[in-house]
Amino acid sequence: MKLGKKQLDLKDGIRKEWVISNGIGGFASSSVLGANTRRYHGLLIAPLLPPARRHLLISKLDESLMIGNEKFNLYTNVCKNYVEHGYKHLECFEKEYLPKFTYKVKDVKITKQITMAYGRNTVVVVYKIKTGKEAVKFTLAPVVSFRDFHSMNTGHEYNINQVIDGRKVRIEVDGNAHTPMYIYLSEGNYIQHYNDTFRDIYYLKEFERGFMPEENLAVSGRYEVEVPAGTEKTITFVGSLEDNTENIDGEKAIEAEIARIKKTIDDTGLIKEAKTKALKEKNEFIRDLLVATDTFIIDRPAFKTKSILARISLVFRLGT
Repeated sequence: MKLGKKQLDLKDGIRKEWVISNGIGGFASSSVLGANTRRYHGLLIAPLLPPARRHLLISKLDESLMIGNEKFNLYTNVCKNYVEHGYKHLECFEKEYLPKFTYKVKDVKITKQITMAYGRNTVVVVYKIKTGKEAVKFTLAPVVSFRDFHSMNTGHEYNINQVIDGRKVRIEVDGNAHTPMYIYLSEGNYIQHYNDTFRDIYYLKEFERGFMPEENLAVSGRYEVEVPAGTEKTITFVGSLEDNTENIDGEKAIEAEIARIKKTIDDTGLIKEAKTKALKEKNEFIRDLLVATDTFIIDRPAFKTKSILARISLVFRLGT
């Protein structure tokens, strides 16, 4: 699936969704514009007792660029009476195996690819930033929470405790010291925020379903990375329930997950050699179904079996 700029306007793009999973009940999901439209959207939704007790830990990452004295937000957030229009810088969204976003601001090109570490409550986001004639400051702000993924933190005031070790940060939300999350960025500096609440983010799909559509989230801080003019830099963000975020190679994590999915597809024996256009299109359709199906199959180690977590057509359908 590949969507060009003309297909990424607010009206249509906000209704198209993607989802990836980690095989133990955790997942990441959002709209193709990067705006969360459901309570179930998030960058890291992790089962605290796999595959059960799924909690929203990291809602999203809000990225921006400073070029000279101008600031350009790449993120799209929706509130009841306000929309941040970062999607206007989005040139392309692709998902063959994993979601990939391509942004362009002046002569700066940014790609963003997301994966989950299979079998682990870990999300990995890899940015490639190619600058032009001017240096750029890249800012990334994790938006966090701690709630059951069925619930909502409407009107909530957060208590955030952080332990900062360079670019690695241990975050406790609302006194959950036994379940901290860890975030890490491979470059730059982390600047802690205090009492920074993102108030009344608005979930369009919840409103349409007749539920409370607004909740509060917390911004724990921000990373800042200087990217010199005329260079290309790869930057990896890791969010996890595991205390080893600094040991993860983002590009290798993406390669490993794509290789795993491809092997899963090959093992089915359903993809045949195609010499005609019709057979190639059939193969692509079968592959897309297998990729989607794999997203909802989870391991249950205690029972030495696998389960289907949810019906694919029930919630996340690209194009709804």
